[in-house]
Amino acid sequence: MSPAQPALPPDANRERILYAADHRFRAYGYGKTTMVEIAADAGMSAANLYRFFENKRDIGAGLALRCFADKETVLGQVVERTDLAASAKLEEFLLALLRYTHGQCHDQPRINELVEDVAMHRPDIVERKCRGEQQLIAAILMEGNRSGEFDITDVTVTAQTVLNASLLFSMPLFMQAYPLARFEAMARETAHLLIRGLARRD
Repeated sequence: MSPAQPALPPDANRERILYAADHRFRAYGYGKTTMVEIAADAGMSAANLYRFFENKRDIGAGLALRCFADKETVLGQVVERTDLAASAKLEEFLLALLRYTHGQCHDQPRINELVEDVAMHRPDIVERKCRGEQQLIAAILMEGNRSGEFDITDVTVTAQTVLNASLLFSMPLFMQAYPLARFEAMARETAHLLIRGLARRD
């Protein structure tokens, strides 16, 4: 008799489930995937799966949180760059936002099903994502104030306004509207307009 496999820690089991769900959602779509199929792909029983996730929507939320964390890391790398002035960082931020979203949609053409479900049923996750992006934009704006590039009275409100102006570049639903090159040109045009509006006037 072969020895029993050691139990994986809960976090490892959750990651295995998320990995299996991610691949199945990509291949078959969120709507057509069942918990039984995810469990089979993860190499466990459906009963065991429910120990870690309440339902498929809970799994979708876990994937969304992981995706948003990855995106925040990418955007944070733009904010941390020391070779760019604040105005250039703002432009690069919009481009990075666009490229990440476009890349996700290119790699996961069925992602809109999951995005729509999370947006409808887990507004708390969407709010957390927006809050994180707003804070990163605020960091760029504060740097611009310190350097004299920008003259912003209320950084928090302005960061929210910049985030609102960038929604076109962060929504998967829009990513089929234009080729990436056209989107990049639009992102640059938007950034330049914002920078002119934020610029310090002596």
